[in-house]
Amino acid sequence: MFALRNASRRLYTSRRSRLLSTLAVLEHRGGQVSASSLPAVTAASKLGGPVTAFIAGGDSASVAAQAAKLVGVSKVLHVPNGAYDKGLPENFAPLLAENIKAGGFTHVVCAHSAFGKNIMPRVAALLDIQPISDVTEIKDATTFVRPIYAGNAIATVKTGQPTNIITVRGTAFPASATEGGNAEVAEAPVDPKAPALVEWVEENLAKSERPDLATASKVVSGGRGLKNKVKFDEFMPPLADALGAAIGASRAAVDAGFADNSLQVGQTGKVVAPQLYMAVGISGAIQHLAGMKDSKVIAAINKDADAPIFQVADVGLVADLFQAVPELTEKLKNEK
Repeated sequence: MFALRNASRRLYTSRRSRLLSTLAVLEHRGGQVSASSLPAVTAASKLGGPVTAFIAGGDSASVAAQAAKLVGVSKVLHVPNGAYDKGLPENFAPLLAENIKAGGFTHVVCAHSAFGKNIMPRVAALLDIQPISDVTEIKDATTFVRPIYAGNAIATVKTGQPTNIITVRGTAFPASATEGGNAEVAEAPVDPKAPALVEWVEENLAKSERPDLATASKVVSGGRGLKNKVKFDEFMPPLADALGAAIGASRAAVDAGFADNSLQVGQTGKVVAPQLYMAVGISGAIQHLAGMKDSKVIAAINKDADAPIFQVADVGLVADLFQAVPELTEKLKNEK
């Protein structure tokens, strides 16, 4: 009887694992799969079932051909319709919801990026289920780990939903390899052509030769201690260039107009985990720490020895940044 019960349990588990299927929603820009989507593919692969990538847009066929090479992807579905180029949630969410129902997917995974945070809650609402956001660890197909209270506590979530809508923190999973896969490519079965209730007017992107903030291995961030935008622009770019780093900023600096909001690091900005994170004139409010405390090495420069940033810093310098930063920049340049 014991042996029979164990055999039945193994058969049930085997059948259940075969029924698992995951849809990985990929972002793309300029004809390329976005780097932020590559960790989502890795996370999707950890769920145990086959992974289907989903892409929509006017150039979806060429992007799908790239996605087919991603390791871990078994099939790519694409929707060749330019109406989805900008990822507007008003029409993208219905498109995604209809294809989830058509494919019978048990899991839908997307990066916890601006795109994912914009689209996935709407998809979950259309499917009448609860989304699970900002996942940092996948225990199994029904158990997920995510931070709450700005990272002050870690929650383990157990779900029994037939479909799970998940966004994953990109810094918590390695990027999928972009070569080595050989997935089947096909057009998605459904395009509801839902009307968009908004009109895309324009976008103004700041172009830079520096590494992208979200994926850079080194980041230097400036805070309110820099006093004003003139000082921010005077001290931060030379330091970043000397290190070969991306530039970030605290919310206080962004709100004060020192830097563009695309550079904001923190709970309401970008979450980064570079090899080196240097905080300059940043006090270390919990909202900022939530966006960078997983960095491998944290260095801080602040004249306040009691600043909270020093509690998480691996290396700290209590000094006037207006003296310390130029000295550090000059030494880095000389080393090169």
